[in-house]
Amino acid sequence: QVQLVESGGGLVQPGGSLRLSCVASGSIFSRYTMGWYRQAPGKQRELVGIITSDSSTNYQNSVKGRFTISRDNAKNTVYLQMSSLQPEDTAVYYCNAKLFLTQSWGQGTQVTVSS
Repeated sequence: QVQLVESGGGLVQPGGSLRLSCVASGSIFSRYTMGWYRQAPGKQRELVGIITSDSSTNYQNSVKGRFTISRDNAKNTVYLQMSSLQPEDTAVYYCNAKLFLTQSWGQGTQVTVSS
C-alpha cells in the first residue's frame, strides 16, 4: 500500500484560501486515482473530489468552483486548492489513494474556517 502524508491545514478566515498537499510513497503514484475527503465533527466522512490517473477531476457540488484538485506525478503529490472558504468547510481533510481493489488513507489535516 502507498503511504500518504497530508499537510497545509490551518486556521483561515471566511473568504480565505488554503492549499493542502498530499505526498505519496512508491513508484506508481501516477496510476492511482487520488481523492480528497473531509469529516466535520459529528458528521460522516464525505468525498470532496477526485483526480484520476489521466487528471480528470470530479467534485462534490458544494465545492465546485471553489476547490481545485491537481497532481504532480513527478513529485508524487496531489493538491487541494481551496478558495472562498466558509465555516461549513471546517473539517479534517483526508487524502485517499485507490488502485484497483486497494486503497490507502492519510492521517488527515485540520482545516478551520473562522473569524
